[in-house]
Amino acid sequence: MAFCCQSPIKTITFPQSKSFSKPQKPLFVCNLSLPSRYPVISTEPEPVYASVKAFAPATVANLGPGFDFLGCAVDGVGDFVSLSVDPQVHPGEIAISDISGDSAKKLSKSPLWNCAGIAAIEVMKMLGVRSVGLSLALEKGLPLGSGLGSSAASAAAAAVAVNEIFGGKLGVEELVLAGLKSEEKVSGYHADNVAPAIMGGFVLIRNYEPLELIRLSFPNDKELFFVLASPEFEAPTKKMRAALPAEIGMPHHVWNCSQAGALVASVLQGDLVGLGKALSSDKIVEPRRAPLIPGMEAVKKAAIEAGAFGCTISGAGPTAVAVTDDEEKGREIGERMINAFLKEGNLKAVASVQRLDRAGARLIGSIPR
Repeated sequence: MAFCCQSPIKTITFPQSKSFSKPQKPLFVCNLSLPSRYPVISTEPEPVYASVKAFAPATVANLGPGFDFLGCAVDGVGDFVSLSVDPQVHPGEIAISDISGDSAKKLSKSPLWNCAGIAAIEVMKMLGVRSVGLSLALEKGLPLGSGLGSSAASAAAAAVAVNEIFGGKLGVEELVLAGLKSEEKVSGYHADNVAPAIMGGFVLIRNYEPLELIRLSFPNDKELFFVLASPEFEAPTKKMRAALPAEIGMPHHVWNCSQAGALVASVLQGDLVGLGKALSSDKIVEPRRAPLIPGMEAVKKAAIEAGAFGCTISGAGPTAVAVTDDEEKGREIGERMINAFLKEGNLKAVASVQRLDRAGARLIGSIPR
């Protein structure tokens, strides 16, 4: 199984770069019910670049009560994919030439077992590419099993890179479907990481058959900072999903639905107090997962006592995510979270304060043919 990771988290700064996609409508509906063996593009496109470099951001999935249907992109941390036309690679195929990062030795270079390779292959199939071979290099900026969408970031960056090298023929719906193929093999068929990694901002997954994605617009004039505290502890998604209850009672169902609705309303209104309150109120998933992450309950308490509007587990964990409207306050919250991980969980941790990534996966460099 191919997971993509690097630890500790690196904070990165980008030059001005263009988003890979055109401005989008709030609701995306895709009626492509794969078989992916059928290309979406009827005429095989020619590559417009000799090489490209793409970036995809980290993501926070679930956001408390939004389990498996809500996620957002986080600025400043993520994965890079460099892609080039390579006459040494068999036409219509992908070769992974290099994987860099602290955990590179754990990752497969077979494109069939690597999150970036799987997504890249799917995009090539959708485009109907048969005459050109591509070489892919993956640079990991996210830790393995971090709860920050490591596999999704690699898949998103690879999908965008392949699409862009052939002129950007596909839209976000197809790219998310390509990323879903990768997620299905790595961690499960859910888009709450890969959709925001590709689209940016907050994304709600309304349906899968057909795929319906709703982008939730957080007001541009509002400040939102995520405090990400990542301990030295792995929480594999499959293990964390196995801890979830097979059935839930009606009171918890009603409660979580109301909190998820409040969370969406708070995002649209830019209400950080409401967002934090809803984010902290999950009664179904977090209570089962928090005990599996040493110190998590104490970390959440420490974040809120330090002034965070709310705190929860990011994705499947072990990263804890808190929200605030002040960057300096976010650093103080992060220190308190680190201390709580060490004191109550006996885990070393690192923390960073990041803004909402509104752009999603994008091209950051290219060389024309």
